Amino acid sequence: KGKCPEDGWDESTIELFLHELAIMDSNNFLGNCGVGEREGRVASGLVARRHYRLIHGIGRSGDISAVQPKAAGSSLLNKLTNSVVLDIIKLAGVRTVTNCFVVPMATGMSLTLCFLTLRHKRPKAKYIIWPRIDQKSCFKSMITAGFEPVVIENVLEGDELRTDIEAVEAKVKALGTENILCVHSTTSCFAPRVPDRLEELAVICASYDIPHIVNNAYGVQSSKCMHLIQQGARVGRIDAFVQSLDKNFMVPVGGAIIAGFSESFIQEISKMYPGRASASPSLDVLITLLSLGASGYKQLLKERKEMFSYLSSELKKLADIHNERLLDTPHNPISLAMSLKNLDENNDAAVTQLGSMLFTRQVSGARVVPCGTVQTVNNYTFKGFMSHANDYPCAYLNAASAIGIKKQDVDVFLKRLDKCLKTARKEAKKEKSVNEISNSKTGTEQLED
Repeated sequence: KGKCPEDGWDESTIELFLHELAIMDSNNFLGNCGVGEREGRVASGLVARRHYRLIHGIGRSGDISAVQPKAAGSSLLNKLTNSVVLDIIKLAGVRTVTNCFVVPMATGMSLTLCFLTLRHKRPKAKYIIWPRIDQKSCFKSMITAGFEPVVIENVLEGDELRTDIEAVEAKVKALGTENILCVHSTTSCFAPRVPDRLEELAVICASYDIPHIVNNAYGVQSSKCMHLIQQGARVGRIDAFVQSLDKNFMVPVGGAIIAGFSESFIQEISKMYPGRASASPSLDVLITLLSLGASGYKQLLKERKEMFSYLSSELKKLADIHNERLLDTPHNPISLAMSLKNLDENNDAAVTQLGSMLFTRQVSGARVVPCGTVQTVNNYTFKGFMSHANDYPCAYLNAASAIGIKKQDVDVFLKRLDKCLKTARKEAKKEKSVNEISNSKTGTEQLED
């Protein structure tokens, strides 16, 4: 049926299935005589076993989705993976999606492929309207495709940074629709930025006949992000949405899913990919979904949501103890932010030092964001980089509840963060006192010292 099985398969069943697919590829035929330049020959037995002898990759030189006659097994694996992934996207909340394919590139390059496909439809266009999110790969995806990003600054509503819809529409009118390739919006993001107002953006795109590409990097794991995409497509226009395999399905980095509501447009994107492609990302996600089953994946989504509530409540308690606060970002379903105002006021360097302390104590993924960082990316200068705004009111720390997180991860993180905050505050106050004493001394006293 091309759907994810409700109950997961055991490992021996999955391996038997993969071996059956592999013996359909010509390089595994007994008595095969290959005289071409690409015959699926592998020098290392270890490499062959790692790939279950599925060596030919996917697609043909002109189309990543095309069937390769001498690699029937690999081609079938590709078709099945795309079908199973489509089923999971529907299960996760985007029920009207019509087509998708796994591409062996991470999210940034997959977005670039979408922009390059649109170039043929809109030859005059040179601008991409992009509500600001301080993450380099989605910004560079536009530059790499040869377009000029038009950065729309976010608006501060309470603690949240939200899409400036009026500024987007004003920029559309100012630039002229024929000069705009698309609107490039974002769902999953670091708090205090929250998912873009997808419904309003989709309505603008439909009204002005402008394509709309959504960066849904780690949004499959969030019912709220998927609902935004579903609603955006219902009331307006969304041409494609791109998500990472590793972030949403717990597989190695190196693959993404490009999905959309127009079967023909998603096919156009797949045909834009030059040459064949590695089957590894498809193989990884197929094995994972067959082992989990639909029920197993739904359980992971449920657990992630529960852990988000737990992380939120416990981080709020810790923030109160340290005279800080959990920033109020109800529209962000994955990421949380805790202010570091008191730490920042004591010592400018204390905030970044806290990040180093956490990292050396094996806390990964927590981002410490100081105020006023300036960063240049591809000749574009961003003020307040990493905070998604030129002047966010305070420094803060990010933590996220992503798929696969366990209660133990949250508990250990909070315990180590508590210790680091205490140490950082002591050191910051100590340094502040030394500076005050130094500043109060006369020039003669300082020379004597």
